[in-house]
Amino acid sequence: MIKTVEELVQAQCNACEEIKHYDCRILVCSGTGCIATGSHNIYDIFSKLVKETEGVELVFSPCGGHHDEKAVGVKKTGCQGFCELGPLVRIQKGDRVIQYVKVQPDDCKDILDKSVLGDEVIDRLLYKKGETAYVQPDEIPFIAKQTRIVLENCGKFDAESLDEYMAAGGFSALKKAMFEMTRDEVIDEVDKSGLRGRGGGGFPTGKKWKQVARQKETQRYVVCNGDEGDPGAFMDGSVMEGDPFKLIEGMMIAGYAVRANDGYIYVRAEYPMSVARLRNAITLLEERGLLGDNILGSDFSFHMHINKGAGAFVCGEGSALTASIEGNRGMPRTKPPRTVEKGLWEKPTVLNNVETYANVPKIILQGADWFRSIGTAGSPGCKTFSLTGAIENTGLIEVPMGSTLRQIIFDIGGGLKNGADFKAVQIGGPSGGCLTEEHLDVPLDFDSVKKYNAIIGSGGMVVMGQDTCMVEVARFFMSFTQRESCGKCTPCREGTKRMLEILERIVNGQGKLEDLDTLEELAKMIQTMALCGLGKSAPLPVLSTLATFRDEYIEHIVDKKCRAKQCTALRRYVINPAFCKGCSKCARNCPVNAISGVVKKPYTIDSDKCIKCGACKENCAFDAVYVEA
Repeated sequence: MIKTVEELVQAQCNACEEIKHYDCRILVCSGTGCIATGSHNIYDIFSKLVKETEGVELVFSPCGGHHDEKAVGVKKTGCQGFCELGPLVRIQKGDRVIQYVKVQPDDCKDILDKSVLGDEVIDRLLYKKGETAYVQPDEIPFIAKQTRIVLENCGKFDAESLDEYMAAGGFSALKKAMFEMTRDEVIDEVDKSGLRGRGGGGFPTGKKWKQVARQKETQRYVVCNGDEGDPGAFMDGSVMEGDPFKLIEGMMIAGYAVRANDGYIYVRAEYPMSVARLRNAITLLEERGLLGDNILGSDFSFHMHINKGAGAFVCGEGSALTASIEGNRGMPRTKPPRTVEKGLWEKPTVLNNVETYANVPKIILQGADWFRSIGTAGSPGCKTFSLTGAIENTGLIEVPMGSTLRQIIFDIGGGLKNGADFKAVQIGGPSGGCLTEEHLDVPLDFDSVKKYNAIIGSGGMVVMGQDTCMVEVARFFMSFTQRESCGKCTPCREGTKRMLEILERIVNGQGKLEDLDTLEELAKMIQTMALCGLGKSAPLPVLSTLATFRDEYIEHIVDKKCRAKQCTALRRYVINPAFCKGCSKCARNCPVNAISGVVKKPYTIDSDKCIKCGACKENCAFDAVYVEA
């Protein structure tokens, strides 16, 4: 049990010494992405191999090991960032770290013999870019060009170990807040830092804490929004999996500052690994006395609770989230009163997302001025993003606010796959907007992107190449937001449905030019009249694509063409007579007899009969069938 500040300091020192006694640590990425590619199997194999190797001891507390044996630890880390190259494994010997990618079961014995027991680097398992092979993870451009604050520890230590978190300085910020600062000074430091909510709204965190602290009601709550529902977003999930203690420490500091004794983490049920690691972290903290009553011998008590969401996207909205925790249907309510006045169980509530809380410990330790030295004046600090889509390097990144799309997509992301041309990026999730080539050098912060009908949102980025149909993109995201609408307010419930119907007509070749004006009118009505922030931002994908890709909408309507060849109803299958051998296979496989011809002579397709099923193209052995743009 850790009952005093002195005992905390001693525990941190002991944890540091223990890590120094490891001869080698095998760090297996156990983020969701790598687990999907088999990293748990890799972990089990390494554990078994180490146990069976003579002269090597698999240890969790190396100080307790035998001095005549090599102390090797096999650890499950959080996301190491390079998601598409999993399973990822790092071999750590002191300050030297080797990063291996795409590690397979058959590679484990080789790694143990050559890199763990020996000092050899296995070249075939290194990340390579062109002719260059990278050994150290921090040398890889994808990682080297980031600035990691929230993700600083992810991938570097055992995500399930309290001792390893303390060895990295864990709970020093809580100690400083509780014993070197007053509650008001903690809030003032967060306020001066300019930290803005990383969940999408960008509201100043310090101001929110101040509003809760000044309420007359003494029963208060701290709530974390871990309901990350955006398609393609996995930033918060990676933090909860990879550094759960940092999130909890940030929430405890918030609880101390606003005099709250209970914290709730609302996690989407689709994140079982996040739930498991948070529960493990809470249990360990309670066992060591760092959570519960009279923390570190003070009068501050704090208890943590986990609530699993039921998968409703709308529960990412603050009032819907608190309603769900209370056991009610997750639906937004009218405001005021705001959550800071009447939130959870109608008590004053601090509600921030995972990334926001995870920034707090470092701000307390290094000060507001340090935090303000990163990012922009209006949006200090860094932002995590998930890079997905047609990009070369998919994964989890963290960059200073104000970084440009060019830096993120080309310098860190490595450009588009196979050297394809960039077309657009959907930023901010289904309620965000599309930015194009003309926006590549626009600084990304909360305020700048609003000028282009887009939002930073929680940080999801879906990169798209020239083979993407922007009308279909708008239809896809509108389909998502319409399906996820809670239905409470008419503008969102009916407005998004009407917009979706129009978009579906357009991609099916049945649109009219006046539909474009109707779309804009409906979008502005929803933005003005929807009850919650999710409803107000729902039309952004349509507005941004109409502004920048209006010609594609017109092509769909007037020319009945989809230049990206993605809209099935607008495809026109054609047979190239120069390639056609007259084998008749296409005609024999056409379900509607739309193909005619004579054997050994070029066949033709009747477009009026064709149902665009693609069977002819699939069955042609000579690549004679193509889709006409």
